[in-house]
Amino acid sequence: MNHPSPAIVAQGAVRRLPRLALLLLCAAYVIPGLVGREPWRSADMATFGYMLDMAQGMTSWLDPQMLGMRPTADGLLPYWIGALAVQWGPAWTSPVLLVRIPFALMLILTLVATWYAVYGLAQNPRAQPVAFAFGGEANPVDYARAIGDGGLLAMIACLGLAQLSHEVTTHLAQLCFAALTFYGVTTIGYRMLAPLAALTIGMTGLVLSAAPSLAMLFGAGAALLHLLAADPATGGRRKALRAAGILALITLLAAALASALDLWHWRILLPQDASGKDWRSLARLFLWFTWPAWPLVLLTLWRWRRQLLSTRISLHLTLPLWFAAIAIFSALTTKPADRALLLALPPLAALAAFALPTLQRSVSALIDWFTLLFFTGCGIVIWVIWIAMQTGVPRQAAINVFKQAPDFHADFSLPVFLIALLASMVWGWLVKWRVGRHQAAIWKSLVLPAGGATLCWLLLMTLWMPLLDFVRSNTVVAAKVASLIRPQQCLQASHNIERDQVAALRYHGDIQVEAARPASSCPWLIADADLQAASGDVPDPTLWEPQAAIRRSSGKGDDMLLYRRIKPQP
Repeated sequence: MNHPSPAIVAQGAVRRLPRLALLLLCAAYVIPGLVGREPWRSADMATFGYMLDMAQGMTSWLDPQMLGMRPTADGLLPYWIGALAVQWGPAWTSPVLLVRIPFALMLILTLVATWYAVYGLAQNPRAQPVAFAFGGEANPVDYARAIGDGGLLAMIACLGLAQLSHEVTTHLAQLCFAALTFYGVTTIGYRMLAPLAALTIGMTGLVLSAAPSLAMLFGAGAALLHLLAADPATGGRRKALRAAGILALITLLAAALASALDLWHWRILLPQDASGKDWRSLARLFLWFTWPAWPLVLLTLWRWRRQLLSTRISLHLTLPLWFAAIAIFSALTTKPADRALLLALPPLAALAAFALPTLQRSVSALIDWFTLLFFTGCGIVIWVIWIAMQTGVPRQAAINVFKQAPDFHADFSLPVFLIALLASMVWGWLVKWRVGRHQAAIWKSLVLPAGGATLCWLLLMTLWMPLLDFVRSNTVVAAKVASLIRPQQCLQASHNIERDQVAALRYHGDIQVEAARPASSCPWLIADADLQAASGDVPDPTLWEPQAAIRRSSGKGDDMLLYRRIKPQP
C-alpha cells in the first residue's frame, strides 16, 4: 500500500539557508582546536607519535612500532596520511599543525558528504511532501536542499562530535570514509560519477583504516535495500539493479583488498559486567553523545512509521537506519565505544532531518527554549571561570580551578578575548533572530542547537585552551622528566609505559627514549606509576634507585617514576 507522506510543506518553508552563514558556521566549528593546541593524552598523542616516527624514519611504514609496541588499530592509511603531511610540509611549521591539516580536511569532507547524502535521500519520491490540491507545495529540489541544511545542522549540533572530530586518530578517518560511503549509497541511484568515486574512496578507506567489516556490512546491506526498494510500476527496477550491482561489485573488491592485506580480525567484545553497569554506561553515552539528534530520530520513526512499516522499502529511512544500526552495534561490541559511535552520527543526522517537516509548533518551541537555556548557560559558565582564572573573582570558581591545576598560570590574550567576545555577540544575535516570529524555514529548529554547540566549542578552544592544554596534554610530565635527566638525554622506558607517554617524552621533552634492556647504557629508567603499583613489577633494586615521582599537578593519571642506575653495566 502506498502510504502518503507525513510531510506537509509549503514553498515558503523551504527557503535556502544563506550559504555564507552556513560556511561561516562550519568554519567556526572546524578551525578552533586546529591551531595552538598540543596533542592531548591517549589516542591523540599516541597516533601523532607514530606519524612523527614514520616521517623521521624511526620506524617502518608497513609495520610501525614505538618501542616494540604496534598501534592499537591495524589500518595504516591514517598514519601514512599524517606522516606524509609532516614530510611534505615546510620545515618551519609545527609537525602538530602539519598533521592536523589533512585531518581537518577530513572533517570538512565529512560535513560535505553528510549534506549531500541527506540532500540525495530527500530527493527520493517517497520522501517528498504531500502535493497540495491547488498547488503551492514545496519544490522537490528546494525541499531536498532545506532537508540537507537541516541534516548538516543536526550533525554539527551532536555533542559527541566536537572533541573526537578534532583529534588526529584513525577514528576521524573512519568517520570521513563512512560519510563518503553513506553519500555514495544514497545517491548512486540518481547519479553515477561522484557517488562512484565516493564509494570507491570511502570503502577502500574503511578497509585501510581498520574497519573492513563495517565496509562490507555497509555495502552489502545497501545493495540489498536498493534491490528491495525497486518499483516496477515506475520503471525503477533498472536503476535499482544498476545501483545494487555497483554496490555489490565495490563491496567484493573491498573484501578482496582486506583479504589480500590480512586485515580481517575479530574484535567483538560484549560487556562482561553482570550487574549491568557497562550497559548503563553505554546507554548514558548514547544519550549525551548523539544529543540532540536522537529525540528527532525517534520522532522521525514515529511520524514516518506508515512508510517504514509498508511493504515497499523507503530508502530515505532504511538506508540511514541500516548505517546507524551497524555503527551502534559496533559501539556496543568494541572499545572504545565513544569513538566507534562517531560513525553513527551522519546517518542519525539524516534521520533527524526528516523530523523537521513534521514538527509541530509546540515541539519546535520546546527545542528552541531548551537549547537557548542549555547553551547560554554553558557559555556563561565558560566565561565566568575564565574571568575567575584571570582576576580571582568569583573567588570560589578560582579556588576550584587552581585546586585541580595548582601549577597553572593564566595569561591574558587580547586576540583570544576578542574572538570569544565576537562569538558570544553572534550567539546573542542568533538568539534574537530565532525568537522572532517571521522564520518559516523548516531548518530553523536546528539553528540554535548547531550554533550553541559551535559557540561552546569555540569558547573552550579560545578562553580555556591554555587550561585544557595544561590538564589534558602530557607537556607537564615530559618537561619535568627532561629537567631531571639533563644534560643526559637518554632514557629507558619500562615495558608498562604507554604509547602516548613515550610519544610525549620524545616530542615535548626532546628525550631519546628506548626500550628497557639489560645491555643498554642509558643511566635513567622511567615507569608508569599506576601500572607498576597495580602489577607490583618494580625494577631490580640492586640496579636501580628511585630518583623522583613525576606527578601531573592537574590531577591523577600519567604519573611516572624515575629511576637512576646505581650499579654500572658489566
